[in-house]
Amino acid sequence: MTTHAALASLSADELASFLSDQQRAYAELRAGGLRLDLTRGKPSAAQLDLSNALLTLPTTTKDRAGVDVRNYGGLAGLVELREIFAELLSTSAEQVVAGGNSSLSMMYSTIVDFIIQGGVESPRPWSQEETVKFVCPVPGYDRHFSMLASFGIEMVTVAMNDDGPDMDAVEALVRDDASVKGIWVVPTYANPSGVVVSQEVAARLAAMPAAAPDFTIFWDNAYAFHHLTDHEAKSADIITLAAASGHPNRPIMFASTSKITYAGAGVAVLAASPDNVAWYLRHLSMGSIGPDKVNQLRHVELFTNADGVRAHMHGHRQIIAPKFQAVHDALTAGLDGLGIATWSNPTGGYFVNLDVLDGTAAHVVALAKEAGIALTPAGSSFPHGHDPRDRNIRLAPTFPVLEEVRAAMAGVATCVALAAAEQLTAQRPGTDAALPDPE
Repeated sequence: MTTHAALASLSADELASFLSDQQRAYAELRAGGLRLDLTRGKPSAAQLDLSNALLTLPTTTKDRAGVDVRNYGGLAGLVELREIFAELLSTSAEQVVAGGNSSLSMMYSTIVDFIIQGGVESPRPWSQEETVKFVCPVPGYDRHFSMLASFGIEMVTVAMNDDGPDMDAVEALVRDDASVKGIWVVPTYANPSGVVVSQEVAARLAAMPAAAPDFTIFWDNAYAFHHLTDHEAKSADIITLAAASGHPNRPIMFASTSKITYAGAGVAVLAASPDNVAWYLRHLSMGSIGPDKVNQLRHVELFTNADGVRAHMHGHRQIIAPKFQAVHDALTAGLDGLGIATWSNPTGGYFVNLDVLDGTAAHVVALAKEAGIALTPAGSSFPHGHDPRDRNIRLAPTFPVLEEVRAAMAGVATCVALAAAEQLTAQRPGTDAALPDPE
């Protein structure tokens, strides 16, 4: 492995030589004619193939109770499917609603219900509040942020630490401000950092005083079963913690099979307190005659039980774990020791979080694009796409084949090194080059 010296420690001549080397490497990269897309955390074709048995299922038209799944009814979803997810999510089947293919849709409709109707403990609908704010740990999930932005909800950021959201900051925000109505949390293998929320942080979220009686934790357990190593993180049981702390209606949990079976034809679930489940179903009944129970039965037959889901996810791990290792290897080979980048080495989930030299992330993404490597736009993991330090890039290695991941990550390392060398050269006394504006 190449041993690098920190760029900031190089002499002017050494830095100039390094810059020249990176310019040559980048020219070769551009000439390579790459056409690689790492913009989205999508399952690869090989992962989707793991679920091809769905195409011949179900083998019956009736659920366990003998009810015809092709007909009306069953607003909460099949009991068999709810039991599988209840075990996986550490709750009871009575507290699970099984829906359609998208947990994002369930999140969206839940927020709409809060806005129009108000929640179980809301003094009034959110639409009647002068201001509605959400706490948003960053870096975080871009779809959460764009959803809030579409409703005009104000987003207040806190740091996502190694054990979860910065709880001192969260507690200070919610304690006295009744306009702070919620927080987004991806508790297990968070998007994009890979962080697992600790039991201590989860307990503080569940128990903390909040000025808003309807303060809600939107607990998006999107990656709870997506392990990459033998060390399989277990999600904190936020529903039990909240109930024990006297706030049973505070959390609403979401999960889906979007990255387990077929994203376009999977199943999603919501889990919450009995009162919240009744509230959700009451509003859902106004706009639905029930979910696709045929597809739900299809998934029940594919998995049989919770252990079937776990075994299925082991197959995913065998496919994608080498890709995450390839990301780590390429970034280490190209950047380790230079002092210009840090990156996560997650034990689960779908993303690698890359932090580059302040003020260079957008330039890195642009350089990669010119070289035929499409990355998620810089700043996507922040509300409104604005990273105040312009340093964060989300890497999504699951969709391309392994050799493409290796090629793309080697190219990204070159782009990071080139952008850093250009900026550090511009910062040297006596140069006329302008520094990138981090704002």
